[in-house]
Amino acid sequence: MLAFLIPRLLQALVVMLIISLMVFVGVYAVGNPIDVMISPDVTQQIREQTIRAYGFDQPLWRQYLTFLEKLVRGDFGRSFVYNMPVLDLILSRLPATLEITLAAVLGAALIGVPLGMYAGYAPDALSSKTIMAISVLGFSVPTFWIGLILIFTFAVNLGILPAGGRGETISLFGVEWSFLTPNGLKHMLLPSINLALFKLALLIRLARAGTREVMLTDTVRFARAAGESEWTILSRHVLRLIAIPLVTVFGLEFGSTLAFAVVTETIFSWPGVGKLIIDSISTLDRPVMVAYLMLVALLFITINLTVDIAYAALDPRLRARKTS
Repeated sequence: MLAFLIPRLLQALVVMLIISLMVFVGVYAVGNPIDVMISPDVTQQIREQTIRAYGFDQPLWRQYLTFLEKLVRGDFGRSFVYNMPVLDLILSRLPATLEITLAAVLGAALIGVPLGMYAGYAPDALSSKTIMAISVLGFSVPTFWIGLILIFTFAVNLGILPAGGRGETISLFGVEWSFLTPNGLKHMLLPSINLALFKLALLIRLARAGTREVMLTDTVRFARAAGESEWTILSRHVLRLIAIPLVTVFGLEFGSTLAFAVVTETIFSWPGVGKLIIDSISTLDRPVMVAYLMLVALLFITINLTVDIAYAALDPRLRARKTS
């Protein structure tokens, strides 16, 4: 396993280096951060002093090397707008995004996989066709439209759920969490549902396709010949055989939801990382933009590596291939 991990870690390092260069150059070309940091009424002397203080007078390659050096130390700089360390700012918003992301992805997996397996086990049943029709809606309807419909239905017309905000929170290990309070859970419900619908449709269709394929294999025939019940066949054999693509999708969807919950957080005024990056783009808060993109890249690289390790744990053939 070590022989498998070392090349992957080296590849991840090279990818991060390339992404850091692309992100830095791309964000550097967007606007002038000095216009955000200081008032346009200041004197030219103060303006030049600020430019020198932040190193904006240096060549682009020197700024990149300085940025890379700080990046290795975990120093992403200070936010131009909030005047605080960028990493602390992002970490302060991360729990809010993490809450609705985990609720959405876990909920989609716990509901979507069983529904998809049932639709694949009994594809001609009316209930299976209904499940597949619902999954088509999950793919087809835009996220922002679903969010507005949820707000209009449950917050405006019925008045049973809040339209936005995070609600009451409780501090646990120095971090504020909404899921620990009833009011916070009510605020989490609509944004979590909005995030979960696309994941739910994806997992339903993936589980259905995998189940239909596995049900035709010799594994299922031998299990039935051995007298095993249909429940045992589905839970022990079919689920295990379709687990690898499901783990892949679960990992990637968790990462993409955590990184790109921008639309949902904006619609529901959820104070997470997604809303922070939108505000940072509108105010040209360059350190926040660069740090966010770098952390997203690191997140996906870590998820891909974790999924590869999970493959080896789920499939003995992969373990044998990697050790040979």
